Amino acid sequence: MDRVDTHTSNPLRQCSLDELRRRTSAKWRVHPDDVLPMWIAEMDVQLAEPVAEALRAAVSTGDTGYAMADEYIAALDAYAGRNWDWGVRPERAAIVPDVMAGVVEVLKLITSPGDVVVVNSPVYPPFYQFVSHMDRRVVEAPLTAEGRVDTDTLAAAFRTATAADGPAAGSGSTRRAAYLLCSPHNPTGTVHTAAELAAVTELADEYGVRVVADEIHAPLVLPGARHVPYLSVPGTERAFSLMSASKAWNLAGLKAAVAVAGRDSAEELARMPEEVSHGPSHLGVIGHVAGLRHGTGWLEALLAGLDENRRLLTKLLGQHLPDVRYKPHQGTFLAWLDCHALGLDDPAGVFLERGRVALVPGTAFGTGGEGHVRLNLATSPEILEEGVRRMAAAV
Repeated sequence: MDRVDTHTSNPLRQCSLDELRRRTSAKWRVHPDDVLPMWIAEMDVQLAEPVAEALRAAVSTGDTGYAMADEYIAALDAYAGRNWDWGVRPERAAIVPDVMAGVVEVLKLITSPGDVVVVNSPVYPPFYQFVSHMDRRVVEAPLTAEGRVDTDTLAAAFRTATAADGPAAGSGSTRRAAYLLCSPHNPTGTVHTAAELAAVTELADEYGVRVVADEIHAPLVLPGARHVPYLSVPGTERAFSLMSASKAWNLAGLKAAVAVAGRDSAEELARMPEEVSHGPSHLGVIGHVAGLRHGTGWLEALLAGLDENRRLLTKLLGQHLPDVRYKPHQGTFLAWLDCHALGLDDPAGVFLERGRVALVPGTAFGTGGEGHVRLNLATSPEILEEGVRRMAAAV
C-alpha cells in the first residue's frame, strides 16, 4: 500500500496575513495591499510536506526536464481506488497541461466549429471563455434554485444542441453536441449524486450528446457528501473526464492533469495530438503524484478545516449579514452567496470599493449568477471573520 502522511493539524491555520502578502501569485497581486483577497481559487496554506519534499528533491538533483504520464496515471488510479472504488485504466488515459486545456482538446475530438456545448449555469467562467474561443456555441441549462441539475431543463438544452439548424450540421442531419459537466460544481459547491449522474447519462444517450466531466474538485468533498466519478456510472462508455490534483493540494502553479476516456472513447482519446503531452510541467507531475500518493493525511486535515470554516461562515453571516443567503456547500472551498436581499446592483463591486474585500461577481458565472458573489473560504478563521466583518461594514 502507498505510504501516506499522518498530518493532523489544520493547514488553514498555518499562514498569517503578513506571510500571505509576501506571495507573488495572482491572488495577492491583482488588488492593492489594503484589499482582502477572497476571490480566485488559491488556498491560504503551506504545501503538504510530502509535496514540498518531492519538489525539493527534484530541484536538488536537477530533475527538471520533460513530463511523463505513467506515474501520474498510476497515482491517480491508486487514489481513485482507495477513495472512490474506481480505477483509471492507463490505456484510456492521457496527460494534458491542465484541466481546461484538456477540456479543449477533448472537445476538439468530439465536436466541430459551430457545434453546441451545454453547461449548467451558473458555472465556472472559463467554460464560456474557452468554448467560445474554439468556435463552439454555449447553450445553458440552468441549475435549480437548490443548485441541482434539472432533467427537464437539461433535456430541452440537449434538444437545442442537437437540432439540425446550423452550418455545423448537414442538410437534414443532426449536429454533434457535448455537455460540459462540472462535478463537483463550481460555484455552488453541489456534489452530484449517483442518481443524478445516472439521469444525466440516460439523457445524453437519448440525444446523442457526449459528456465531458470537469472533476478537478473531486477530492474536495466535505463530510456529508461523497464524490461519484462520472465514468464509474453505468452507461458512460462514450464519455470523458478531466482530473487533477491541482485544486486539492493547492498546485495551480504546477500545471498537470489527466484526461480519462470511457471504454468506447479510448480510440478518440488516442487521436489527441502528441504535442499536447508536452504541455504539463514535470515538476507539476512530481508534485501532483506526491499529493495523491503521500498527501492524504494533509488533505484529510484540510477537509476538516474547510468543514469548520463553512460552519463558521454560516455563523458569521447570521451575526453580521443576516440578509445574505448561504446554503453550505458540499464540495470545493468556494461559498456561493445570494445577496439579492441587500438590494445592490453589483454586490461584489460594493464589497470591494467600500469593504476592501475582493470576491468574484456572480454575473461572471452566467445565467443565475445575478445578485450573487463567490467567496473563497480556504483561509484562516481569523481572515474569514475579518472578511465578513468588512463586507457587513460595506452595506
